Amino acid sequence: MVRFPVRVKPAARREAVGGRWPGPRGDALVVAVTAPAVDGKANEAVRRALATAFAVRRQDVEIVSGTHSRDKLVELSNAPRASALLTHLLG
Repeated sequence: MVRFPVRVKPAARREAVGGRWPGPRGDALVVAVTAPAVDGKANEAVRRALATAFAVRRQDVEIVSGTHSRDKLVELSNAPRASALLTHLLG
């Protein structure tokens, strides 16, 4: 299991995972999603985008805190190479 901060950019032109954002919990991984921040749509889009980026099931991505914020804490389970991939995605 690995936990890390995420900075979400909802209603983006295209979905992307990568980049660094200096956030309140330290450097956060930037996740841009096309879904708007309405009715939890952006949160589900973030889970899908991270699942794809880390090659895990959507159920293995949990938003631990920050469901109503752009700054979130995310936990991945069943992701053996998550730490190395996170370092790569942060740039």
